[in-house]
Amino acid sequence: MGSGRLYVAVAAGGFRRYATYRAATAAGVFTNTVFGLILVYTYLALWNEKPHLGGYDQAQAVTYVWLGQAIFAALAIGGSGVESELMERIRTGDIAIDLYRPADLQLWWLAADLGRTMFQLLGRGVIPFAFGALLFQVALPADPATWAAFVVSLLLATVVSFGIRYLIALLTFWFMDGTGMTHMTMLAGFFCSGMMLPLNVFPGALGDVVRDLPWSSLLQKPADLLLGEADPWGTFAFQGAWAVALLAAGRLVQSVATRRVVVQGG
Repeated sequence: MGSGRLYVAVAAGGFRRYATYRAATAAGVFTNTVFGLILVYTYLALWNEKPHLGGYDQAQAVTYVWLGQAIFAALAIGGSGVESELMERIRTGDIAIDLYRPADLQLWWLAADLGRTMFQLLGRGVIPFAFGALLFQVALPADPATWAAFVVSLLLATVVSFGIRYLIALLTFWFMDGTGMTHMTMLAGFFCSGMMLPLNVFPGALGDVVRDLPWSSLLQKPADLLLGEADPWGTFAFQGAWAVALLAAGRLVQSVATRRVVVQGG
């Protein structure tokens, strides 16, 4: 099997694997819908007081909420993607088996995560978004080019998300217990991606910092594209730069960790 076909097969396997968790998917759809309702009414109260908070009108703010609920699980903004399994394999030593595979370790896990992402987007994201669009006034583009740019941005967001979580997972080679790192990733994902509140409303230096961090690629950047508030090429450049930087950092840490395993005889 060619290398390209191998990673396609890994991605397909990741999709099928998560498709078997039907009860968990249904529970996730329900959770995202309920949480979306809570956030929407919170946002409506905020935007009633400040109609153009963060540069959004009320319909854009509502759209932002439901977009966040649609992609939350797909992009593993709170963690819980394939990195959890990778951490466990590192902790137990099963990672040694992965290193003997005739495949690149990073690309293998990226392909698996892409399969998981696709299923979560379709299985858990579509219904909450459609529910929100039917019940509330939303601001969706009519221009197909905007939707195409959004899809590209979402793909780049997927790679950035994986890059962050892969790096965190690799630290298990040194710390062995990934619980603390998982919690830190979850908090950073919620706060710095704009999941709780759009990063556009953050004031001063704090706003400048969080908008330049890689987590802003996960929700804020795709949302601004969909809402017509961002330049596509500038957004692609920002997300692409973080994707390359994170994958390169992951490759470097992977190389150091692999040598550590070999030296220890693992």
